[in-house]
Amino acid sequence: MSPHDKQTDSPAPQPHRITPVDAAHARPVDAVLEALASSPEGLDSDEAARRLEEFGPNRLPEARKEGVLKRFFKHFNDVLIYVLLAAAAITATLGHLIDTGVILGVVVINAIIGFIQEGKAEQALEGIRKMLSLRADLRRDGQWCSADADGLVPGDIVRLRSGARVPADLRLIETNNLRIEESALTGESVPADKTTEAVAADAGVGDRLGMAYSGTLVAAGRGVGVVVATGADTELGRINRLIAEVETLQTPLTRQMAQFSKLLSVVIVALAVLMLAIGVLLHEQAPADVFLAAIGFAVAAIPEGLPAILTITLALGVQRMAQRNAITRKLTAVETLGSVTVICSDKTGTLTKNEMTARHVVTRGGLYDVSGTGYRPEGEITLDGEAADLARHGHLHAVIEVAAVANDTHVAEEDGQWRVTGEPTEGALRTLAHKAGFEAGAHERHDSIPFESANKFMATLNTAPDGQRRILLKGAPDRLLDRCHLELGASGEHEALDRAFWEEQIEMLSAEGLRVLAAAAREVPDSKRALAPEDLHEDMVFLGLIGIIDPPRPEAIDAIRSCHEAGIRVKMITGDHAGTARAIGIEMGLGAAGELKVISGAEIEAASDEELQQIAHDCDIFARTSPEHKLRLVKALQARGEVVAMTGDGVNDAPALKRADVGVAMGIKGTEATKEAAEIVLADDNFSTIERAVEEGRTIYDNLRKAILFILPTNGAQGFVMLAAVVFGLTLPLTPVQILWVNMVVAVTLALALAFEPAEPGVMQRPPRKPGTPIINGLMLMRVGFVSLLIGGATIAWFEYSLLQGMELKTARTIAVNTLVVAQAWYLFNSRFLTASSLAPSRMFTNPGALVSVALLGLLQLGFVYLPLLNTWFGTTPLPIEAWGPPMVIGLLVFLIIEGEKALLRARQR
Repeated sequence: MSPHDKQTDSPAPQPHRITPVDAAHARPVDAVLEALASSPEGLDSDEAARRLEEFGPNRLPEARKEGVLKRFFKHFNDVLIYVLLAAAAITATLGHLIDTGVILGVVVINAIIGFIQEGKAEQALEGIRKMLSLRADLRRDGQWCSADADGLVPGDIVRLRSGARVPADLRLIETNNLRIEESALTGESVPADKTTEAVAADAGVGDRLGMAYSGTLVAAGRGVGVVVATGADTELGRINRLIAEVETLQTPLTRQMAQFSKLLSVVIVALAVLMLAIGVLLHEQAPADVFLAAIGFAVAAIPEGLPAILTITLALGVQRMAQRNAITRKLTAVETLGSVTVICSDKTGTLTKNEMTARHVVTRGGLYDVSGTGYRPEGEITLDGEAADLARHGHLHAVIEVAAVANDTHVAEEDGQWRVTGEPTEGALRTLAHKAGFEAGAHERHDSIPFESANKFMATLNTAPDGQRRILLKGAPDRLLDRCHLELGASGEHEALDRAFWEEQIEMLSAEGLRVLAAAAREVPDSKRALAPEDLHEDMVFLGLIGIIDPPRPEAIDAIRSCHEAGIRVKMITGDHAGTARAIGIEMGLGAAGELKVISGAEIEAASDEELQQIAHDCDIFARTSPEHKLRLVKALQARGEVVAMTGDGVNDAPALKRADVGVAMGIKGTEATKEAAEIVLADDNFSTIERAVEEGRTIYDNLRKAILFILPTNGAQGFVMLAAVVFGLTLPLTPVQILWVNMVVAVTLALALAFEPAEPGVMQRPPRKPGTPIINGLMLMRVGFVSLLIGGATIAWFEYSLLQGMELKTARTIAVNTLVVAQAWYLFNSRFLTASSLAPSRMFTNPGALVSVALLGLLQLGFVYLPLLNTWFGTTPLPIEAWGPPMVIGLLVFLIIEGEKALLRARQR
């Protein structure tokens, strides 16, 4: 028993708290144990209890969540809503309770729609908690036992086995062929070989060979480590803090709508005050009447239907995206994706399949190419473009035999997905054998030497179907070249090893970013039944090389090309090595071989914020990056005014996904933390879905602009009617509730039809809109003003003419409402195309929803005029049939005049 296990009367020594910042990875094992006041025998129960009280349980802190009421009432936080609530309060004070009820109803309905559509709150921190191990094998009181991982403390000794999840951050003190899958933290495609050796203090997480990090998965082998960090102090805890500290930005749409709302509110309030002053001071009207008219003007000018149209348009876009395998968690995300200028993408599992694939086989018989990607055994092996079968290509057969027989991994189809059980690299070799039609089952294995990190090879002793007993050896090329004096020559005979040739081939494959494995073999007597390392010395025959890579997704290559055509830059940010990142970048079309520059995590670390902004703009590939590096890159791009989308699948991507203007996670292979930090989840893990989402987002933005261009003249015309009536001392043509009727019925029917408009031609051939570009440009403002004056002036003129003809006020006001509504129905067809002619027959029926909406509006307006209940609510009266004629003529004239204005605009642009 070690001194640390003895029970004494003196208090236990106080440990120094070791965290990743203290560089446990750079310190020898003995120094770490000494600093933790621990030993390979572990802690005693009393000391563990004391440390648990000091350091707390090994779990991540809970995130504070917004309450239901707060989430609901934040939808009232809008300047336009404040103006409407003030109008409701004033009408209630004046005793106009019907007006008050209608105004409040509109406000509450908008809030309910926003609350429902927002969906569940973010659960990124909960997703990371699910990655933590539930049980741990640890040494307490000198005995191995199993306990809850929550109870681990710094200084505990923990045992790792294949298939287990690492329960805390460990400094490894023993390893036996230990390999740990760290792709969720580092982005590397293959499990990392672990040793007990210390590394440089500035080594990145992926290069810390003597560390095992909480939440990662043991892929093979065994190990023992001492706990150096638990809970919030682990690498996962550090990422957890990053996610919690990251500020989410307003989307371009919400920023533009907020600016628009503030500006519109200021204008409306100013004009309402002007109306009050003119009515009371100039025309000496009763203050209460003028007050009511000013409220009517405010209600008329505020587009209260716009939030509902915005929400419904986005919801329809979300529904269409779901049909394209993109699940949208936040409504505005689809529109934001349509405005992105830069897409930052993780490599492993996003641009690539995260499925190792054999790409080339090199023998003295030639360079063989292998088609197909991933573990699905589809593809063929070719030599100079011709299919190569094993019967006629002995060199290829020899290499494939080693790859398939000296292999302990299995590949099988589960639920439509091909999955590997064992090492990913061996999975690639197994799939290669399937493509070649090689069956390894007939080979009888007698003995084997398993892969060890120190040796970097695996060997088996087998009897082949032809009865010949062979040693089959595969592993790192340099280790196998050291063990071979012969090679399988071009003639099929054994020849002296030409090491320079093979090193040249290794360098060629490595330059393509491939991981290179070598194969060797030799025949042995049938009497040999055991295999020892000394059997692998010098007299092995070198057979060839296999180049393996985590291949790009073919559809991702096409999607990147489409993004470039759309003026969107794609940047790859990966934790993988620079050579691999460069090779994948060239294949993905991110740059030419001679021009592509790869920036390392160390260079990002050394750069100032200002320098990083320039680096992030100029370069498209970043390798060996940590979560902090990815987050800094996203911030640097945003600081230059870029709208950034970030894609990823590992927990190391989560902070950057949350900070980005829109985060996109992989649904199949993505971690829960990444999915919950993202706004969009790709159900098919297909990067090309992002390109389709960009197209959908641009279409949504176009349709929103059309809806705004359509709705604002409705409010502008009504506001002009009320303002003109007060300024010129005329009878009010509309009451506040009639104004609300026009606003809501037009928005719900006609404006909604614009949400169904198909994409404009060439939507993905135009550059992204510049960040900060107003949603309404000068041309649109001119159109809004022109149409407002046109429809509003026609309404006032016909209202005054009706009064001159001796009609009752109720009748004249009903006709005025009809004039507004019918003119808006005609104007809908103008608004479907911003500048193109709406008179072309081929365009009239591309959106059947527009015709349906006009028909629905007609039914609602008939009810407004002829139903007694609505007559009472809105102060209207039934009209004779001939009273519908003039509004129809006025609407047609509005349509033709606007088409003339568009024709003039097109001529001017030409």
